[in-house]
Amino acid sequence: MLAETLNNCDVYVSFITELELLGYRGITHEEHNKVKDFLNDCIIIDLNESIKLLTIELKQSLRLKLPDAIIAATAKYLNMPLVSADSDFSKIDQIQFIEYQF
Repeated sequence: MLAETLNNCDVYVSFITELELLGYRGITHEEHNKVKDFLNDCIIIDLNESIKLLTIELKQSLRLKLPDAIIAATAKYLNMPLVSADSDFSKIDQIQFIEYQF
């Protein structure tokens, strides 16, 4: 379970991931509250100039969708592994990717 893996770790989340989670179409009120509780325990990383430049570089070189490029650029900027169930991130050599499987 993801919670066990992340137990006692600082969890950094791109603002894009925050928007994607909370903006998910069909999210129930209960799920929304659980996501908010999770995000309240995380460190949300907003866009800055360095992440913008890395995003442009990744988007141009790998033809990533903008949200994925921002998320990957955030991981690269923080020099931290990116944990995601989205296997599309595996093609990005510039970051350490850990695929989460349910």
